[in-house]
Amino acid sequence: MILGAMLALAVGTYLLRLSGPMLRTRISFPASVEKLLDTSAVVLLTALVAVTALTEGSGPADAARPLGVLVGGVLAWRKAPFMVTVLAAAATTALLRLL
Repeated sequence: MILGAMLALAVGTYLLRLSGPMLRTRISFPASVEKLLDTSAVVLLTALVAVTALTEGSGPADAARPLGVLVGGVLAWRKAPFMVTVLAAAATTALLRLL
């Protein structure tokens, strides 16, 4: 039963991902809707980062986590290499928690 569910999810995921390129030429959106879709993706990712950075369990996170995320965000914005960004954010969080 579990194997069948895994197979169904795999096929469904594949078909969903395949539908994008297949339908791209058949469906067109007005420019305003395309801009709204682009903006909504950024807003959704920003909300996800905010919730992850500011909460821990059912309460607020300590000050080290948001500051680590801030360091990582600044380095990513400045186009630092990915490993540098991740390591700097983790090191910032760890050092602040150590203090």
